[in-house]
Amino acid sequence: MSSDDTHDAPESPAVTDRREAVREKALQVHTRQSRARIARRSGLGLLAVGAVATAAVMVTMTVSGATSQPQLQPATSSRDGFVVADVVTGSIATDIEAQAEAPAEPAESTEAAEPAEGLPAPTATAQPPVEIRVYVDYLSAGAREWQLANSQQLTSWVDDGAVTLSYYPVAMLTAKSNGTKYSLRAASAAACVATHSPDAFYAFNNELLTRQPDVDTDGFSDTQLADMALASGVDSTKVIRECIESGSYAAWAKAATERAVAGIPDTDGLSLTGTPMVLVNGKQYIGDLADPAEFSQFVLTTASDAYYRSAPTPTPTPTPAS
Repeated sequence: MSSDDTHDAPESPAVTDRREAVREKALQVHTRQSRARIARRSGLGLLAVGAVATAAVMVTMTVSGATSQPQLQPATSSRDGFVVADVVTGSIATDIEAQAEAPAEPAESTEAAEPAEGLPAPTATAQPPVEIRVYVDYLSAGAREWQLANSQQLTSWVDDGAVTLSYYPVAMLTAKSNGTKYSLRAASAAACVATHSPDAFYAFNNELLTRQPDVDTDGFSDTQLADMALASGVDSTKVIRECIESGSYAAWAKAATERAVAGIPDTDGLSLTGTPMVLVNGKQYIGDLADPAEFSQFVLTTASDAYYRSAPTPTPTPTPAS
């Protein structure tokens, strides 16, 4: 047999089987590697999609939480103001040492001035109580001056039932406290006390005005404001401290200020341009802030005008025929 015949001879079955086995094994390895690559790519894709989806959910929750969270409204407010329920001023506001710590002193004429004649208490036949509304920024020197001058006669009028007295905390001077937003924080603190301990509101309001910090200073911290509230005789001390220190009513105070600047209800087109703004039966007092007698006269005159406008006109008696 020649060499050519040897090369042309068919392979043995054993060789063919081994070759097929190797080919099959290689195919299996390739298939596994391909599947592994696909799985890795799919896993990475799913992780990326999951990360994007998670981020989207977090953003949605944050945005919806910020927009859907209701703004806290003081439960005791009426047209953004708080009616004085009790005119006891508390221990700090009447303390001589505390008043000495205040940066400014009231004018000498204010200390010596005596209130004018008191208002008559309402009766079934007399006029209803006079409505006094006071818009205050707790960083306003004028608001402090007016409060110091008139607190004594205001107390007397409220005790006698001759007036209804309401304070409207606003934040006109938020930018005047080195970035601490003191006006806004103080107004929020006042709303906390008025909401959770209304009987102590007048004392705390008086304290904020009496111990008023200077403009362009940091003002009191939230912790100090809470301490002042507790010293004014509030109830629910833990609730009020948390309310003040968390600024629960800061958003409300800002919105209330904007509403007052846009227009004050139940007035002849008045809007808030500065504080204090004192309204008596809807009429603005523009007299001397430091003169309680002048303010008392304005209240008496306004009350008399209201009484005569509301008094029924007597029916004329017919003249008997002659």
